Amino acid sequence: MAEFDEERNQLQIKLVYYGPALSGKTTNLAALHDLLQPDLKGDMMVLETQNDRTLFFDLFPLGFQLPSGLTVTLKLYTVPGQVQHDSTRKAVLSRADGVAFVADSQRNQEQNNLESFRNLSENASRVGLDFGALPLAVQFNKRDLGDVVSKPDLVARWQSSPWWPIKLATALENKGVLETFQLLLERTWGALDRDYALGEQHGLDRVTFVQNVLGQSDAVS
Repeated sequence: MAEFDEERNQLQIKLVYYGPALSGKTTNLAALHDLLQPDLKGDMMVLETQNDRTLFFDLFPLGFQLPSGLTVTLKLYTVPGQVQHDSTRKAVLSRADGVAFVADSQRNQEQNNLESFRNLSENASRVGLDFGALPLAVQFNKRDLGDVVSKPDLVARWQSSPWWPIKLATALENKGVLETFQLLLERTWGALDRDYALGEQHGLDRVTFVQNVLGQSDAVS
């Protein structure tokens, strides 16, 4: 859950990008770092080793300040996709306010996507998150590659799920990245407003929240 620092008048929100190895989680974050223009944007950190592209996580802080004086900050993370780093996945997922699940659109990755999604559900429970109530956006990335699951097939599989609509993306080309992030913000807003009365006490509505995070006068359509 979000952390409110009363002394500093700061609300910190945690969003996590989850998914199988090499699905494009880090690519999404790198694209967001280039595309977003909020009032406050920090550096992106990538922790790598020789054998693992993202051993722990990537994060960069961004945020904005409201006329009421409240500073809203967001930290975006990715989890490692490799199975052997499951303990790190749980640590990063802990206290998340929302999750973007990044799947690989290639047909030969369907089982990996399924196992990773199941792992997300299990780890959410292990760290005390209610998976059924967790704000979640689902992205199918790498639409530019050959032999991907067709859009009609994805629609048939997901349109009756509570996470519909899903977003299609080619993160390397910045396609679908902002749309996925905006969907995640919109789904996260309800719990934040309920817990911290952002509308009542700070005059912040859902649309303005999204626009401030995106650093744009208009949200992505």
